[in-house]
Amino acid sequence: MKIAILSRNENLYSTRRLKEACIARGHEVDVIDTLHCYMDITSSRPAVRYHGEELPQYDAIIPRIGASVTFYGTAVARQFEMMGTFNINESVAISRSRDKLRSLQLLSRKGIGLPRTGFASRPDNIKDLIKNVGGAPLVIKLLEGTQGIGVVLADTAKAAESIIEAFMGVRANILVQEYIKEAGGADIRCLVVGGRVVAAMKRQGAEGEFRSNLHRGGSAEIVKLTKEERATAIKAAKAMGLNFCGVDLLRSHNGPMVMEVNSSPGLEGIEAATGLDVAGKVIEFLENNAKFNATKTKGRG
Repeated sequence: MKIAILSRNENLYSTRRLKEACIARGHEVDVIDTLHCYMDITSSRPAVRYHGEELPQYDAIIPRIGASVTFYGTAVARQFEMMGTFNINESVAISRSRDKLRSLQLLSRKGIGLPRTGFASRPDNIKDLIKNVGGAPLVIKLLEGTQGIGVVLADTAKAAESIIEAFMGVRANILVQEYIKEAGGADIRCLVVGGRVVAAMKRQGAEGEFRSNLHRGGSAEIVKLTKEERATAIKAAKAMGLNFCGVDLLRSHNGPMVMEVNSSPGLEGIEAATGLDVAGKVIEFLENNAKFNATKTKGRG
């Protein structure tokens, strides 16, 4: 197969591993900087041009689109879909997962466990918003935040009011969520490929840090999932329409709760923690599923 990895930096661990897995399995692979692509939009022969030349017809693409370039990145992915190229994560599914509010609403509609969440643009009563999610302590998140940035733990109702007022003062969109104390600053990252959990790790926040992100000093170790946790991760990926994603779970007294579904999950932490060839599983999925014009939306939506 001829595969393109849409990535702004071919030296990133995940991009490098996916490229190595392609080559190891005998495929041709190109790493393409999404922002250097430009599109020839026509009804008769849509194309993508790159550095002054038209790109060839690829059998499949793997989008590694950062949150800051979601709009343009998904437009490029959509153009490939219009050309009949198989996209492991459809453009519409990436956009869906990047919208934190929309993704929570979709997960809620499917009956998937979630922390109690409140959202408001200009609440008349901030105290009522806080009370509605169970009171303090609670977590306040920027809708546009990534990798733990824009996520604040408010220990008291008074602190929560002040933080919410500050965010609203700069017209930021926020979510207010209950704090799952029993999780103990840990979460579980499940790597889902083709409707199966192929790897899972437990991430533990650093001392005094409630966020478990590895780049913030957290640690990771292999973890054994319960049947309910595995089923929840698979159901969440399906609800988002993603074939390749990371599903972050919290262990609560009420069962597993989904924190986030990531359409461009990093591979370094989970491959190091588990010793598994996750990149190889991604390419194996393409081998078994990549067909011309197989993308459901074919660029529409």
